[in-house]
Amino acid sequence: MTQTADDARPADDDARATAAAADLRPADVPPVADARPAAGDRGPAEARPAEARPAGRARIHRAWFVAAVTFVTIIGAAAFRSLPGLLIDPLHQEFDWSRSTIASAVSINLALYGLTAPFAAALMDRFGIRRVVAVALTVIALGAGTTVWMTSAWQLMLCWGLLVGLGSGSMALAFAATVTDRWFTARRGLVSGILTAASASGQLIFLPLLSWIVSERGWRPASVTVALAALAVVPFVWLLLRDHPADVGLKPYGAKEFVPKPGPVTGAARRAVRVLFSAMRTGPFWLLAGTFAICGASTNGLIQTHFIPAAHDEHMPVRAAASLLAVIGIFDVLGTIASGWFTDRFDSRRLLALYYAFRGISLLFLPILLAPAVHLPMIFFIVFYGLDWVATVPPTMALCREHYGEDSAIVFGWVLASHQIGAALVAFLGGLARDIFGSYDVVWYASGALCAAAALMALVIRRRGAGRVGVA
Repeated sequence: MTQTADDARPADDDARATAAAADLRPADVPPVADARPAAGDRGPAEARPAEARPAGRARIHRAWFVAAVTFVTIIGAAAFRSLPGLLIDPLHQEFDWSRSTIASAVSINLALYGLTAPFAAALMDRFGIRRVVAVALTVIALGAGTTVWMTSAWQLMLCWGLLVGLGSGSMALAFAATVTDRWFTARRGLVSGILTAASASGQLIFLPLLSWIVSERGWRPASVTVALAALAVVPFVWLLLRDHPADVGLKPYGAKEFVPKPGPVTGAARRAVRVLFSAMRTGPFWLLAGTFAICGASTNGLIQTHFIPAAHDEHMPVRAAASLLAVIGIFDVLGTIASGWFTDRFDSRRLLALYYAFRGISLLFLPILLAPAVHLPMIFFIVFYGLDWVATVPPTMALCREHYGEDSAIVFGWVLASHQIGAALVAFLGGLARDIFGSYDVVWYASGALCAAAALMALVIRRRGAGRVGVA
């Protein structure tokens, strides 16, 4: 028989063809040698980019676990924020300090809470979220725990004002904004609402407990409880929190492309100040800062600090007043998460205007609602006010992100600083007004008028034009 050309192909040609076929493997399938981690590289599969992992059943994105750890962390840090309103009367009775003196320590705390936030956001870019948050929780525990030995007002200012203020500022909403910006591309409004609600959840969990401790055991065991709650969260932060999706080889949730982890950003303080001066040259910054200052004045500075002593002035039991604040915490969770959902779908400016308008109206009715016993109109106020408590945060975050891009977390930190400055002023002025007039009525009415002004300010914030405003 005549031999065909194929049959006559030499064996070495077959070998060459086999080798050539091996070179035709898909480009996205790495060679076996490339899949082995080099010395010093991460070994676990989760450390490699998601595209290199074998296909399998879909799992919950790691971003949601990071958000859950962040939520629990903020809850732990929120424990101390439940205490100041409970301490005004006990400290006044034990040390004979005036309410304005005690409120001054709260004012320092609130102001530092805000002024530290933008620097903390920059420090997270430099040293990582996990390290900054762990140190902040430790400082909170130190400040709250050492108050049990104080004998002078300046020690209250140092421990509760300075230390707890600095620690809590690093755990402020800039932390939530940083986590949201790094780990999420989709559902940012919803996530920011959930993380913002964590603060109210901490109040919900700890306020009834702390009010019982203060009433039955005194204020010192309550301070120790706050310190222990902050310390208890540190291991969770260190073991479970991650700074960036690239640390575990993932894309941000909702992103279409893998985002490499940026290198450490040096000059954290200089960057925070530089971003501030750049933002100060824009109109939206001043409007956002002004509205958020009024937000802080009408929540943290007013209700959280002075509602319990004001209710006690009307002979309402402290534990009943504390329970009402806890109910605000319940509805704050619902309102803030709903606000995040609305922020993903509606104009943030109009949302802010509605929130501030409704808040102002409710404050005007509060003086006639305070009474020795809890009644139905007061419950209606608590529910209404709770839904609106920090519902302003998701749309404010969204407007910062819209106008300031990658600098938005730091800009939001400065906007939050204005929130806390407003809170600090009203915390002090509320105590001063109580000392002068013997009543809080003038503070409720003034805060209601300020909320009306904030609603108008929100409506005149312009939409973002062409080009990004901020620091490159």
